[in-house]
Amino acid sequence: MHPKRRNKLLLILGLLCGVGVIVGLVLYALSQNINLFFSPSDMAQGKAPAHQRIRAGGMVREGSLVRDADSLSVRFFITDFVEDVEVNYTGILPDLFREGQGIVAQGELNENGIFLADEVLAKHDENYMPP
Repeated sequence: MHPKRRNKLLLILGLLCGVGVIVGLVLYALSQNINLFFSPSDMAQGKAPAHQRIRAGGMVREGSLVRDADSLSVRFFITDFVEDVEVNYTGILPDLFREGQGIVAQGELNENGIFLADEVLAKHDENYMPP
């Protein structure tokens, strides 16, 4: 093979390998930052991975909200009217949070099927009026 031709071939192969490595690293980084959404039914059926950051959404079940008197810890159940999942959260709840209201929580599902939330967002309809 002619030396010029060999050098071009090596350069092209090197560039292709470099591009492949960069694409692989980008895909890996994106997969680490994806937060998948699961309903209470999905979590109860074991479709949601344990100890991985996910989002859970549903309605706060009536009568399920329990506040700790000594801290900001709260416990409640979210439901999709088929299954319920317990959610534990420590922090200040949004102003629109109440029983019977839709929420989206972000956190991890533990091995006992309890969702440990580190962020809770209250959902509202398009006719939202500030309090």
